[in-house]
Amino acid sequence: MTFYRAMLQRYGPQHWWPGDSPFEVLVGAVLTQNTSWRNVEKAIANLRDADVLDAPALDRMSQQELAELIRPAGYYNVKARRLKNLIGWFCSEHNGDLDTLKHCPVNRLREELLRINGIGRETADAIILYALDKPTFVVDTYTYRVLLRHHLIAVDCGYEEMKVFFERNLPADATLFNEYHALLVRVGKDHCKPSARCSGCPLESFEHELECDADQ
Repeated sequence: MTFYRAMLQRYGPQHWWPGDSPFEVLVGAVLTQNTSWRNVEKAIANLRDADVLDAPALDRMSQQELAELIRPAGYYNVKARRLKNLIGWFCSEHNGDLDTLKHCPVNRLREELLRINGIGRETADAIILYALDKPTFVVDTYTYRVLLRHHLIAVDCGYEEMKVFFERNLPADATLFNEYHALLVRVGKDHCKPSARCSGCPLESFEHELECDADQ
C-alpha cells in the first residue's frame, strides 16, 4: 500500500473508467484495445447517434455495419468481430442483462469471458472491474514496467503472476483495484515510459527486492 499511498498523494483520485454507463464501459473495453480512449469515444458516439448502443441492437446488426460505425477506434474489422462475439455471449448466456452478470462470481465470469474469441485477460478483467464493479486486478504494460523497475517481479513474470501478486497483497476491493491500476497507468504515462524518466516520479524513492511468484 506504500506505492498506492505515494501515487494517490501525488496525483489524487483518477476517476476511472471513462464511460457514461456500465454498458458503454463493456463495449469500450473491446474498442480501446491498441488505441486511445479519445478514439473510442468517437466510435461510441457513432453507436449512440445510430441508436444502437444497447445489447439487442448490437446483436442484431451485421458485423460489417458495426465495423463502419466503430471505424474511429481503429482495427475496426477485428474489433467488430470481437465485439459481436462478446455481445452474442452476453445476450445468449445472460439475456443481455448487466444485473445478471453482476451476480456471477468473479472466477466463473472470468472463465466465461476468456472463452470468448478475441477477449483476452486484460479485456476480461477490465470488463469485470470497470463495467461490473467486481474485484479483479487489471494488469497491463505500465504495471509490468513499474513493478520490474522496482525489482518487485522477475523479467519473465506473466500476466497471471502479476495479478496474483496484487490480489494476495491487497484487500479484495473493487474501488481500490480501480484506483490502484489507474494510478499505475498515470505513473507509466508520465514517468515509466520505455525509457524511464524517474526524476519527480512519486515512486522514485522506493527500492525493493521481492520477486513475483504465484506459487508462494
